[in-house]
Amino acid sequence: MKTLVIVIHPNLEGSVINKRWIEELKKYPEAYTIHDLYSKYPDEKIDVEKEQELVAAYDKIIFQFPFYWFNCPPLFKKWLDEVLTYGWAYGSNSGYKLAGKKIALGISAGINEEDYTTAGRYKYTLAQLTAPFEVTFDYIRADYKSFFAFYGVEYNPDTETIAESARGYLSFIAAL
Repeated sequence: MKTLVIVIHPNLEGSVINKRWIEELKKYPEAYTIHDLYSKYPDEKIDVEKEQELVAAYDKIIFQFPFYWFNCPPLFKKWLDEVLTYGWAYGSNSGYKLAGKKIALGISAGINEEDYTTAGRYKYTLAQLTAPFEVTFDYIRADYKSFFAFYGVEYNPDTETIAESARGYLSFIAAL
């Protein structure tokens, strides 16, 4: 079964890491379906029923996005609020449509990994800062598998490091 990769990047054309990860994913169309939310919904008016049908059709779902302001892009939060509805994603006998589905995050973080430590500049790890996603996916009974992260994109990583991250990202997804 294919993996659904939901890309949530407000400026994908200006991206370095997310764009490279997508290029790598596109090499394997038999394995990955790429769904770009900002491209699909430039007006941010989400077709909830269509999104629910899409995610229900996959057993593995990756949410790929840049981590900034210590959070996700606003369209991702809107997507969570609107798509994970009561009676569909949780809360009744007819809910829990994503129960058991493997869900993970693919995150590009602008700052260095050492800044995301309890002793670092920002005092929290990326795992701590992404805990609301874990709780959300646990709440809807999905099988949350954590995240893959690329750190330090602001510091102009070299081409080989970026290519390495793309291969690592695909390996992470394949191992879910």
